[in-house]
Amino acid sequence: MGNAGNMLRLARQLRGLQQKEACEKLSVSTAELSRIENGVKEPSQEVISAAASVFGLPDSFFGQADTVYGAPVSVHPAQWRKKADVTAGDLHRVVAELNVRVMHLRRLLEATEFEPLRNVPRCDSDAYDNDAERVAAIVRGHWQAPDGPIRNLTALVEEAGVVVAHSDFGGSSISGVTFRVPGVPPLVMLNTMHPSDRMRFTLAHELAHIVMHRFPTPEMEEEADEFASCFLAPTADIKPHFAGRKVDLRLLAALKPEWKMSMASLVFAAKRCSAITESQATWIWKQFAMNNYRLREPPELDFPQEQPHTLSDLVSLHVQDLGYSLADLATAMHMREDEFARAYSIEIPGEKTSKPGHLRIVR
Repeated sequence: MGNAGNMLRLARQLRGLQQKEACEKLSVSTAELSRIENGVKEPSQEVISAAASVFGLPDSFFGQADTVYGAPVSVHPAQWRKKADVTAGDLHRVVAELNVRVMHLRRLLEATEFEPLRNVPRCDSDAYDNDAERVAAIVRGHWQAPDGPIRNLTALVEEAGVVVAHSDFGGSSISGVTFRVPGVPPLVMLNTMHPSDRMRFTLAHELAHIVMHRFPTPEMEEEADEFASCFLAPTADIKPHFAGRKVDLRLLAALKPEWKMSMASLVFAAKRCSAITESQATWIWKQFAMNNYRLREPPELDFPQEQPHTLSDLVSLHVQDLGYSLADLATAMHMREDEFARAYSIEIPGEKTSKPGHLRIVR
């Protein structure tokens, strides 16, 4: 049997449709769609054409032979469903988008050599006594990151060969996810609807999973949070900023744009530095509640989102060096032209730019 059933399920989940909804739109029975999606029956051309129309995808999408992967380790269903507002439908939609993004990434890399300027060290959590702060220090040292705040975390992570992408995750509350499949670099997707400080923390959290976690453990999310906090603000680096000063909302607001961390994250950093006691932290949290900062910190403290570049560099390289048009790329990726352009925020410059140092055409 072919792979059309897998692609049909992928397209349905990508559009956020339950099987029953899809049956009504495709004018097929639930039993028939189930048999097709499970590889028991090949879809007719009529079903493929209907699916292409309903899901807004070219017919060629359903002819792809790529492997379709399930949810990654760091977001297995049990972990996501701890959040009441993250549904099984959210999970399916995001995993479908991850699969499509990986298919695109694999095709974009076929004609290029991807040469990261750094590499991501492997520091399995249990080999380091589950000490996330120690691992964070090792990674910063391995990358020769300077003391103090990391100015552009996205650039640092992408230089190490991790591909970063932005998505609205279909409006779900999911912050981010890492996808690691054979043959392509790790892919981290971040929720672009979230504030920039949260996106940075999420990226550091996902980096922890890449570095520390090959298999799910009950402690992995807590360890990833600790890693993120310590990676963005090492204790020795940030402790002097609290010394001899009253840790209150005013100080937290002043430190936020410098460290590019949320005020809430800075409270935890202050506790880690022993700059505040538990009772002082409780008092600060009450101030957060009174000012509604738990839901939204002051917008005037926001800073611009960090923009990833590897994917846009790959697209530009195909256009400028290989002579692809946007239509050519969309066809190669089995997507509609407008959706492909929107997914990758494509703005093709009129003049050639210098070739990115980490990408090279394969001759």
